[in-house]
Amino acid sequence: MLNQKVSNNSGDRNKIYFLIIVIVALLGTNAYLYFRDKHESERFVSANTEKDRLKLEVEKIEVELDKINIINILLTDKLLEEQKLARIKIAELKLALQKGQFTQGELLNAQKEVKELKEFVKNFSEEIVKLQEENKNLKSERDNLLTSFQVVNEKAKNLAKKNSELTEKVKAASLLKAFNMEVSAYRVKKNGKQVEVNQAGSAKKLIVKFNIAPNTLAKKKYYKIYMRVFDPAGNLVADANNMFDADNQQMQYSEMSILAHKNDSDFYDMAWVNPKEFMKGSYTVILYADGETMSRSSINLK
Repeated sequence: MLNQKVSNNSGDRNKIYFLIIVIVALLGTNAYLYFRDKHESERFVSANTEKDRLKLEVEKIEVELDKINIINILLTDKLLEEQKLARIKIAELKLALQKGQFTQGELLNAQKEVKELKEFVKNFSEEIVKLQEENKNLKSERDNLLTSFQVVNEKAKNLAKKNSELTEKVKAASLLKAFNMEVSAYRVKKNGKQVEVNQAGSAKKLIVKFNIAPNTLAKKKYYKIYMRVFDPAGNLVADANNMFDADNQQMQYSEMSILAHKNDSDFYDMAWVNPKEFMKGSYTVILYADGETMSRSSINLK
Protein backbone atom coordinates (compact mmCIF):
# COMPACT_ATOMS: atom_id res chain seq x y z
CA MET A 1 0.00 0.00 0.00
CA LEU A 2 2.88 2.26 0.86
CA ASN A 3 4.69 1.38 -2.35
CA GLN A 4 1.64 2.23 -4.37
CA LYS A 5 1.46 5.66 -2.76
CA VAL A 6 5.12 6.36 -3.40
CA SER A 7 4.65 5.31 -7.02
CA ASN A 8 1.70 7.68 -7.45
CA ASN A 9 3.65 10.61 -5.98
CA SER A 10 6.58 9.94 -8.35
CA GLY A 11 4.22 10.02 -11.37
CA ASP A 12 2.68 13.26 -10.31
CA ARG A 13 6.08 14.86 -9.95
CA ASN A 14 7.01 13.75 -13.46
CA LYS A 15 3.86 15.26 -14.82
CA ILE A 16 4.61 18.50 -13.02
CA TYR A 17 8.17 18.57 -14.39
CA PHE A 18 6.86 17.92 -17.92
CA LEU A 19 4.33 20.71 -17.61
CA ILE A 20 7.03 23.04 -16.38
CA ILE A 21 9.24 22.15 -19.35
CA VAL A 22 6.35 22.68 -21.79
CA ILE A 23 5.52 26.04 -20.22
CA VAL A 24 9.16 27.14 -20.36
CA ALA A 25 9.36 26.03 -24.02
CA LEU A 26 6.20 27.91 -24.86
CA LEU A 27 7.48 30.99 -23.09
CA GLY A 28 10.77 30.72 -25.01
CA THR A 29 8.99 30.30 -28.30
CA ASN A 30 6.74 33.26 -27.59
CA ALA A 31 9.73 35.34 -26.58
CA TYR A 32 11.57 34.35 -29.77
CA LEU A 33 8.58 35.13 -31.93
CA TYR A 34 8.06 38.44 -30.13
CA PHE A 35 11.64 39.59 -30.52
CA ARG A 36 11.73 38.37 -34.12
CA ASP A 37 8.56 40.26 -35.05
CA LYS A 38 9.82 43.29 -33.22
CA HIS A 39 13.13 43.15 -35.12
CA GLU A 40 11.33 42.70 -38.44
CA SER A 41 9.03 45.59 -37.64
CA GLU A 42 11.93 47.84 -36.69
CA ARG A 43 13.79 46.82 -39.80
CA PHE A 44 10.73 47.54 -41.96
CA VAL A 45 10.24 50.93 -40.28
CA SER A 46 13.95 51.69 -40.71
CA ALA A 47 13.80 50.76 -44.40
CA ASN A 48 10.77 52.95 -45.00
CA THR A 49 12.38 55.84 -43.13
CA GLU A 50 15.54 55.54 -45.24
CA LYS A 51 13.45 55.37 -48.43
CA ASP A 52 11.63 58.57 -47.45
CA ARG A 53 14.93 60.22 -46.69
CA LEU A 54 16.27 59.17 -50.08
CA LYS A 55 13.15 60.55 -51.81
CA LEU A 56 13.72 63.88 -50.08
CA GLU A 57 17.40 63.89 -51.10
CA VAL A 58 16.47 63.20 -54.74
CA GLU A 59 13.93 66.06 -54.69
CA LYS A 60 16.57 68.41 -53.25
CA ILE A 61 19.00 67.41 -55.99
CA GLU A 62 16.34 68.09 -58.66
CA VAL A 63 15.60 71.49 -57.13
CA GLU A 64 19.32 72.37 -57.22
CA LEU A 65 19.47 71.50 -60.92
CA ASP A 66 16.36 73.60 -61.58
CA LYS A 67 17.99 76.56 -59.81
CA ILE A 68 21.00 76.26 -62.09
CA ASN A 69 18.72 76.32 -65.16
CA ILE A 70 17.14 79.56 -63.95
CA ILE A 71 20.57 81.26 -64.14
CA ASN A 72 20.95 82.97 -67.50
CA ILE A 73 24.21 81.33 -68.51
CA LEU A 74 25.21 79.44 -71.64
CA LEU A 75 26.31 75.89 -70.71
CA THR A 76 28.99 74.01 -72.60
CA ASP A 77 28.03 70.87 -74.53
CA LYS A 78 29.80 68.76 -71.88
CA LEU A 79 27.80 70.32 -69.03
CA LEU A 80 24.55 69.99 -70.94
CA GLU A 81 25.19 66.28 -71.53
CA GLU A 82 26.11 65.74 -67.86
CA GLN A 83 22.95 67.50 -66.72
CA LYS A 84 20.85 65.38 -69.10
CA LEU A 85 22.32 62.15 -67.68
CA ALA A 86 21.75 63.37 -64.13
CA ARG A 87 18.09 64.06 -64.81
CA ILE A 88 17.66 60.60 -66.33
CA LYS A 89 19.18 59.08 -63.18
CA ILE A 90 16.90 61.22 -60.97
CA ALA A 91 13.84 59.99 -62.88
CA GLU A 92 14.97 56.37 -62.48
CA LEU A 93 15.57 56.82 -58.73
CA LYS A 94 12.19 58.50 -58.18
CA LEU A 95 10.49 55.60 -59.98
CA ALA A 96 12.44 53.01 -58.00
CA LEU A 97 11.68 54.68 -54.65
CA GLN A 98 7.95 54.48 -55.38
CA LYS A 99 8.05 50.67 -55.03
CA GLY A 100 6.23 49.21 -52.02
CA GLN A 101 9.05 46.88 -50.95
CA PHE A 102 12.78 47.37 -51.09
CA THR A 103 15.47 44.70 -50.75
CA GLN A 104 18.55 45.49 -48.74
CA GLY A 105 20.60 45.42 -51.93
CA GLU A 106 18.25 47.85 -53.70
CA LEU A 107 18.36 50.18 -50.72
CA LEU A 108 22.15 50.16 -50.65
CA ASN A 109 22.29 50.76 -54.41
CA ALA A 110 19.85 53.67 -54.11
CA GLN A 111 21.94 55.17 -51.31
CA LYS A 112 25.05 54.91 -53.48
CA GLU A 113 23.37 56.54 -56.50
CA VAL A 114 21.95 59.38 -54.38
CA LYS A 115 25.43 59.98 -52.96
CA GLU A 116 26.88 60.09 -56.48
CA LEU A 117 24.16 62.52 -57.60
CA LYS A 118 24.86 64.81 -54.65
CA GLU A 119 28.55 64.80 -55.57
CA PHE A 120 27.66 65.52 -59.20
CA VAL A 121 25.44 68.48 -58.29
CA LYS A 122 28.20 69.85 -56.04
CA ASN A 123 30.77 69.65 -58.86
CA PHE A 124 28.22 70.90 -61.40
CA SER A 125 27.48 73.95 -59.26
CA GLU A 126 31.21 74.68 -58.96
CA GLU A 127 31.55 74.53 -62.76
CA ILE A 128 28.64 76.96 -63.10
CA VAL A 129 30.30 79.36 -60.65
CA LYS A 130 33.49 79.18 -62.72
CA LEU A 131 31.52 79.87 -65.89
CA GLN A 132 29.81 82.84 -64.26
CA GLU A 133 33.17 84.23 -63.21
CA GLU A 134 34.59 83.71 -66.70
CA ASN A 135 31.54 85.38 -68.23
CA LYS A 136 31.91 88.27 -65.80
CA ASN A 137 35.56 88.70 -66.78
CA LEU A 138 34.72 88.42 -70.48
CA LYS A 139 31.93 90.99 -70.10
CA SER A 140 34.35 93.30 -68.30
CA GLU A 141 36.93 92.86 -71.07
CA ARG A 142 34.23 93.42 -73.70
CA ASP A 143 33.03 96.57 -71.95
CA ASN A 144 36.61 97.83 -71.70
CA LEU A 145 37.20 97.10 -75.37
CA LEU A 146 33.91 98.76 -76.27
CA THR A 147 34.84 101.82 -74.23
CA SER A 148 38.29 101.90 -75.84
CA PHE A 149 36.70 101.50 -79.28
CA GLN A 150 34.27 104.33 -78.58
CA VAL A 151 37.11 106.56 -77.39
CA VAL A 152 39.24 105.69 -80.43
CA ASN A 153 36.23 106.06 -82.72
CA GLU A 154 35.44 109.46 -81.23
CA LYS A 155 39.06 110.53 -81.65
CA ALA A 156 38.99 109.24 -85.24
CA LYS A 157 35.82 111.23 -85.92
CA ASN A 158 37.36 114.37 -84.43
CA LEU A 159 40.53 113.85 -86.43
CA ALA A 160 38.49 113.24 -89.59
CA LYS A 161 36.50 116.38 -88.89
CA LYS A 162 39.65 118.41 -88.27
CA ASN A 163 41.26 116.88 -91.33
CA SER A 164 38.20 117.74 -93.40
CA GLU A 165 38.22 121.29 -92.04
CA LEU A 166 41.93 121.56 -92.70
CA THR A 167 41.44 120.18 -96.22
CA GLU A 168 38.74 122.75 -96.86
CA LYS A 169 40.97 125.50 -95.53
CA VAL A 170 43.89 124.35 -97.66
CA LYS A 171 41.57 124.06 -100.64
CA ALA A 172 40.21 127.53 -100.02
CA ALA A 173 43.70 128.90 -99.53
CA SER A 174 44.98 127.23 -102.70
CA LEU A 175 42.26 128.66 -104.96
CA LEU A 176 43.29 130.98 -107.76
CA LYS A 177 42.19 134.56 -107.31
CA ALA A 178 42.23 137.22 -110.06
CA PHE A 179 42.87 140.91 -109.54
CA ASN A 180 43.08 143.99 -111.77
CA MET A 181 40.25 142.49 -113.80
CA GLU A 182 39.13 144.73 -116.71
CA VAL A 183 36.48 144.13 -119.37
CA SER A 184 36.72 145.87 -122.76
CA ALA A 185 34.54 145.74 -125.89
CA TYR A 186 36.05 145.45 -129.37
CA ARG A 187 35.02 145.50 -132.96
CA VAL A 188 37.03 143.77 -135.62
CA LYS A 189 37.99 145.55 -138.83
CA LYS A 190 38.06 143.87 -142.22
CA ASN A 191 41.81 143.59 -142.00
CA GLY A 192 41.43 141.68 -138.70
CA LYS A 193 42.59 144.51 -136.49
CA GLN A 194 40.71 144.84 -133.18
CA VAL A 195 39.51 148.31 -132.17
CA GLU A 196 38.23 149.05 -128.65
CA VAL A 197 34.74 150.58 -128.61
CA ASN A 198 32.12 151.59 -126.06
CA GLN A 199 29.12 151.44 -128.43
CA ALA A 200 26.83 148.40 -128.27
CA GLY A 201 26.02 148.64 -131.95
CA SER A 202 29.61 148.27 -133.11
CA ALA A 203 30.90 145.82 -130.45
CA LYS A 204 31.46 142.21 -131.48
CA LYS A 205 33.47 140.72 -128.62
CA LEU A 206 34.60 141.23 -125.04
CA ILE A 207 38.17 140.83 -123.90
CA VAL A 208 38.82 140.26 -120.21
CA LYS A 209 42.26 141.11 -118.85
CA PHE A 210 43.40 140.09 -115.35
CA ASN A 211 46.30 139.08 -113.17
CA ILE A 212 46.37 135.91 -110.99
CA ALA A 213 47.51 136.52 -107.44
CA PRO A 214 50.65 134.60 -106.39
CA ASN A 215 49.74 131.58 -104.23
CA THR A 216 52.34 129.10 -102.97
CA LEU A 217 49.57 126.64 -102.02
CA ALA A 218 48.15 126.60 -105.54
CA LYS A 219 49.54 123.86 -107.74
CA LYS A 220 51.63 124.87 -110.72
CA LYS A 221 49.59 123.29 -113.48
CA TYR A 222 47.13 124.03 -116.26
CA TYR A 223 43.79 125.34 -115.02
CA LYS A 224 40.48 125.56 -116.83
CA ILE A 225 39.15 129.10 -116.49
CA TYR A 226 35.42 129.45 -117.09
CA MET A 227 33.75 132.75 -118.07
CA ARG A 228 30.08 133.56 -117.58
CA VAL A 229 28.64 136.66 -119.30
CA PHE A 230 25.31 138.22 -118.29
CA ASP A 231 23.58 140.75 -120.54
CA PRO A 232 21.98 144.02 -119.26
CA ALA A 233 18.70 142.12 -118.69
CA GLY A 234 20.51 139.70 -116.36
CA ASN A 235 20.34 136.75 -118.75
CA LEU A 236 23.27 134.40 -119.13
CA VAL A 237 24.57 134.31 -122.68
CA ALA A 238 25.82 130.75 -123.12
CA ASP A 239 25.47 127.54 -125.08
CA ALA A 240 23.14 125.12 -123.27
CA ASN A 241 25.65 122.28 -123.82
CA ASN A 242 28.52 124.10 -122.11
CA MET A 243 28.39 122.87 -118.50
CA PHE A 244 30.80 122.90 -115.53
CA ASP A 245 30.66 122.43 -111.74
CA ALA A 246 30.91 125.48 -109.49
CA ASP A 247 29.54 126.48 -106.09
CA ASN A 248 28.34 122.89 -105.53
CA GLN A 249 26.12 122.89 -108.59
CA GLN A 250 26.22 122.56 -112.37
CA MET A 251 26.33 125.78 -114.37
CA GLN A 252 26.47 126.89 -117.98
CA TYR A 253 29.47 128.86 -119.13
CA SER A 254 29.95 131.36 -121.94
CA GLU A 255 33.64 130.66 -122.64
CA MET A 256 36.42 128.42 -121.36
CA SER A 257 40.20 128.79 -121.63
CA ILE A 258 43.13 126.75 -120.34
CA LEU A 259 45.84 128.77 -118.60
CA ALA A 260 49.17 127.71 -117.13
CA HIS A 261 49.61 128.90 -113.58
CA LYS A 262 53.26 129.56 -112.67
CA ASN A 263 52.66 131.22 -109.31
CA ASP A 264 53.50 134.69 -110.48
CA SER A 265 51.62 137.86 -111.26
CA ASP A 266 51.62 137.41 -115.01
CA PHE A 267 49.00 139.08 -117.12
CA TYR A 268 46.24 136.92 -118.71
CA ASP A 269 43.40 137.62 -121.05
CA MET A 270 40.30 135.81 -122.36
CA ALA A 271 38.12 136.75 -125.32
CA TRP A 272 34.40 136.09 -125.79
CA VAL A 273 32.55 136.63 -129.07
CA ASN A 274 28.89 137.45 -128.57
CA PRO A 275 26.74 135.12 -130.73
CA LYS A 276 24.02 137.78 -130.58
CA GLU A 277 23.86 141.54 -131.04
CA PHE A 278 25.15 143.53 -128.06
CA MET A 279 22.53 145.47 -126.12
CA LYS A 280 22.93 148.87 -124.56
CA GLY A 281 23.63 148.63 -120.88
CA SER A 282 25.93 146.86 -118.45
CA TYR A 283 27.42 143.41 -119.15
CA THR A 284 28.69 141.44 -116.15
CA VAL A 285 31.55 138.97 -116.46
CA ILE A 286 32.41 136.35 -113.78
CA LEU A 287 35.50 134.10 -113.88
CA TYR A 288 35.73 130.66 -112.21
CA ALA A 289 38.56 128.20 -111.50
CA ASP A 290 38.41 124.90 -109.57
CA GLY A 291 34.69 125.38 -109.03
CA GLU A 292 35.09 128.68 -107.20
CA THR A 293 34.74 132.32 -108.20
CA MET A 294 38.02 134.02 -109.17
CA SER A 295 36.72 137.53 -109.72
CA ARG A 296 34.03 139.59 -111.46
CA SER A 297 33.79 142.86 -113.35
CA SER A 298 31.45 144.65 -115.76
CA ILE A 299 31.36 147.00 -118.76
CA ASN A 300 28.73 149.56 -119.74
CA LEU A 301 27.96 149.88 -123.45
CA LYS A 302 26.15 152.93 -124.81
